[in-house]
Amino acid sequence: MLSARPRVCDLVFQLYGRALHPELFEIHTSRSIERGGYSATVSITDAGHLVTWRRGGLTLTEIAASAEQPLPQKRRLLSHRLLGERSDSMECRGGSCYQMSFQLETVAPEVFWTFQQELCAEGERHGLLHRFESGTRLALGAISWLNIETRTKTLFVQAYHTFPDDMAIVKSQSLFEIP
Repeated sequence: MLSARPRVCDLVFQLYGRALHPELFEIHTSRSIERGGYSATVSITDAGHLVTWRRGGLTLTEIAASAEQPLPQKRRLLSHRLLGERSDSMECRGGSCYQMSFQLETVAPEVFWTFQQELCAEGERHGLLHRFESGTRLALGAISWLNIETRTKTLFVQAYHTFPDDMAIVKSQSLFEIP
């Protein structure tokens, strides 16, 4: 079965201290947010997601993308292969904080397809959802769902990305916080 996504073993999770040009990515759906003292754009891309968060002169960009994607090295603050589980955090200029964690899980086919159906149902109610085309006419393609919670001083993004070719689920949580 072929899906519209790269293989999960090729993914990296990165944070930049700058904006990245949107034309570098195939963006499927996007939402802009203005709240309290920050603004953000949250997008689902072909490989995962892109979050650009701004406060004053500070810009942080989180990306889950293919390691094969040509991305700049300049002002890259974090870079982790999407393997197993990982957490990281960073205090930024002006006291703003960034925290992230991700988990890659390979599951049995029946668990995978049930999870995909649950994501679709939840995505119909809220958040950002994108269904990728399937490589076959019978099975569902990959799914990405972003749950976005905003508060006056925080942006919390939960991301779920499925990879049918690998029966894999990537789950991540990111917190952007103003002091």
